[in-house]
Amino acid sequence: MATENNGSHTPWQELYGPNLGYIQEQYDIYRTDASAVDPELKDLFDQWGAPPSGDVNSSSDTTVAGLSSVDMEKVVAAAKLADNIRVYGHLAANIHAINGVDKDTRMLEPETYGLNENDLIEIPAQVILKNPPKGVHNALDVVNHLKTIYTQSLTYEFGHIHDVEEHQWLNEKIESGAIHPNLTHEERIELLKRLTDVEGFETFLHKTFVGQKRFSIEGVDTLVPMLEQIVKAGVKNGVENAIIGMAHRGRLNVLAHVLNKPYKRILAEFAHTTINDDDYINEGWAGDVKYHLGGHWEVKEGETVKTRITLANNPSHLEVVDPVVEGYARAAQEDRGQAGNPYQDFSKAFTIMVHGDAAFPGEGVVAETLNLSRLPGFTTGGTVHIIANNLIGFTTESNDGRSTRYASDLAKGYEIPIVHVNADDPEACLAAANLAFEYREKYGKDFLIDLIGYRRFGHNEMDDPSVTQPKLYELVHAHDTVRALYAKQLEDAGVITADDARQFEQNVQENLQSIYDEIKENGNHEVEPKFPAETIIANWPTVNTSVSLEQLKEINTNLLKWPEGFNVYKKLDRILSRRKDALEEGGKVDWGHAETLAFATILSEGTPIRFTGQDAQRGTFAHRHLMLHDEKDGKTFSPLHVLPQAKASFAIFNSPLSETAVLGYEYGYNVFSEETLVLWEAQYGDFANVAQPIFDQFISAGRAKWGQKSGLVMLLPHGYEGQGAEHSSARLERYLQLAAEGNWTVANLTSAAQYFHLLRRQAAMLGKEGIRPLVLMTPKSLLRNQIVASEASAFTNGHFQEVIEQPAFSDNPDNVERIVLSSGRISLDLTGKAESVDHNTLEKIQLVRVEQLYPFPEQELKEIIKKFKNVKELVWVQEEPKNMGAWMFIEPRLRALVPKRVNVNYVGRPEAASTAVGEPGVHKIEQESIASAAFNLN
Repeated sequence: MATENNGSHTPWQELYGPNLGYIQEQYDIYRTDASAVDPELKDLFDQWGAPPSGDVNSSSDTTVAGLSSVDMEKVVAAAKLADNIRVYGHLAANIHAINGVDKDTRMLEPETYGLNENDLIEIPAQVILKNPPKGVHNALDVVNHLKTIYTQSLTYEFGHIHDVEEHQWLNEKIESGAIHPNLTHEERIELLKRLTDVEGFETFLHKTFVGQKRFSIEGVDTLVPMLEQIVKAGVKNGVENAIIGMAHRGRLNVLAHVLNKPYKRILAEFAHTTINDDDYINEGWAGDVKYHLGGHWEVKEGETVKTRITLANNPSHLEVVDPVVEGYARAAQEDRGQAGNPYQDFSKAFTIMVHGDAAFPGEGVVAETLNLSRLPGFTTGGTVHIIANNLIGFTTESNDGRSTRYASDLAKGYEIPIVHVNADDPEACLAAANLAFEYREKYGKDFLIDLIGYRRFGHNEMDDPSVTQPKLYELVHAHDTVRALYAKQLEDAGVITADDARQFEQNVQENLQSIYDEIKENGNHEVEPKFPAETIIANWPTVNTSVSLEQLKEINTNLLKWPEGFNVYKKLDRILSRRKDALEEGGKVDWGHAETLAFATILSEGTPIRFTGQDAQRGTFAHRHLMLHDEKDGKTFSPLHVLPQAKASFAIFNSPLSETAVLGYEYGYNVFSEETLVLWEAQYGDFANVAQPIFDQFISAGRAKWGQKSGLVMLLPHGYEGQGAEHSSARLERYLQLAAEGNWTVANLTSAAQYFHLLRRQAAMLGKEGIRPLVLMTPKSLLRNQIVASEASAFTNGHFQEVIEQPAFSDNPDNVERIVLSSGRISLDLTGKAESVDHNTLEKIQLVRVEQLYPFPEQELKEIIKKFKNVKELVWVQEEPKNMGAWMFIEPRLRALVPKRVNVNYVGRPEAASTAVGEPGVHKIEQESIASAAFNLN
């Protein structure tokens, strides 16, 4: 609510007269209950404060500085008209380069508010507009002034911004004209030259490599100078990393002109040849198509790198890169060198995302990523979003592709300011870029620019768009390019001549032709395939991951200390207190405890940790409790934040109900921060189904395609507990199907100590050449089961075992005829079942647990099998249906281990469409049948 000003505001002074009774009465009501007065009058009180005090007459029909009470209604109406020009001006704005929708001017016309021009002329400008500019004298001038600002080729949508301060700041920035670049002649010529570079590059590719896909930028050419403007602003402000994510349209032009990727390299990619500048991009051995590749460029002062500009690699899943670049930025912003939560500095890095107009409202990952923008564990201090709006998605027009007027409307739900700008007005586009960056710097929030242009050619250069959009492309083909339009504008202004513009074009074409001629003459046209480095596909070396008992006990003691006065929930206090003696003789460490000890020892060795998931702090199954909550005041405390031995940061956040965006974010964070152990936990393993593009395109293939190293850990609860089709299977088979070339580790463990050692092995390999992601099937009901708990000696000795040979049932290995192999939870069922099997049967059987499924532990299994000379059969036992789980992956590998005389057989559920039955009783019968069949020698 406004405060009293005793008449200090100019608008009330303009209205001052002997009688202001009506206004004063309304203000008295407003002070008590603002909602009780007329909304339009409330807006005036909010803006201007109190009317002047003095002798008043409550009569509402007397004059006020020459205005009657009827005139006051006109003042309120005029103020509403001015406000609505700000709110609805975009509906009448000149923001479409071609094929614009019909303009709606109803909310901008005085007649809508019962006003005419004479009414507006009689109202002083100061009543309607605070600090009106020179030449604006009355309300009519104000209306015309605001129409000029809000209905041209750059217009605004801020009505959904609820913060009053932000709203006022935006209005003042816009109406003051401060965002407009006010370019000199030289700067305008440079802008034209850049547009000539952009267009000329596409023109050369189009005529030289006929029919080759390039997903040209033409129609939104101004995207390049806009990106450059934002990046330059970041460099000027001292940002260390400017990170860009975008789909493939326009990517080659952005690489060439924003990332300075040499023309020579791009042309060589089109010519299918190689040149000697391979250090520009660290690609993988498989590579990727040229319009998926990213790159980087360093802005230097002398030999010192001032700013690193990165364009993220991205597949054709368009918007899936959005959370990845946010993860990059978070990693770049954080200092992880000390215990506690890492310190984050928004000024160190920022992101720019370029979206498609069909993809922005169409792909759900966009909303997921926008939702991350202000969450504590995921915010990066604001992203500048640009919709490269070319009016069409492949062949689908907007009326078939979205349910909203604008492609940008999704952003309104997240209170993101939106501007719409005509892509044919380069200087307006730069103004939009200026405003976006300034807002991000001031408020640390996202900002969106809807860059409205068109698409000059088809979805790709082999596509004829006139087949499906003949009228639209009739307009496109008749429309001058932005370069031509801007050149004409500068000619008319006397800045250049027509000959100058033609010379700029000629220079670009001659330069590109000379580079291409050199490639044809000197390029290596005999392209040879690359192969992955041996260190990547080979099994990891054995890493000593044991920790001394003394150190474990000391850490364990510190993990169970709470601050004075901190009230742990009593039930949880009793549970955690049991951990005090877990490392003593006769004690055991369960899964959650082993994980905490692993994290603590990793931190003590100077490796930072970041951990997220929908219930990561507590754990879905209430087993973790790495963040404690005071039961009286709700305050939080994590022992890992104050652990005396810690030499690096520990961050753990409950994520929103999102898989695609959060997993993509963590992948990006890990790629940008190779030295950090980054973990993501699915609430249930099958929740990862929703994030399949991240697994397929980034985590499993990112190194092969782009040379991106990642040690990301994915914890996927898996195991058949009778809970039905959902929450039984983490779809182990999918990760094994994607396993090749040492791209990741897939494991399914059976003890807490194994988990401890595997986490520590992963941490020990971070930053090394052989690092790879870890996909881990984790338990559910077994989390607190003593059957997976481990004694202290299992932590103080040894290392992670890829294969565990269980104690033999016979002293004579020659008695063994069947080797039963399994992985994960079913292995423990088999151990339990063995207690009820007769000795004569047992001595013919050897149980083996395959803890690491990929890379397949071939040598370890060979050594085990070699000991049993009379083995007749290898049996693979699993609880998943036959067409799921590990069987399809492991069968040919088992057959390769043994001679043909040895049978390789399957025990488990038959093939099925659903992952599990829904009836717990049937499930129990099936589990018992599987365990029995494993020991049935008939």
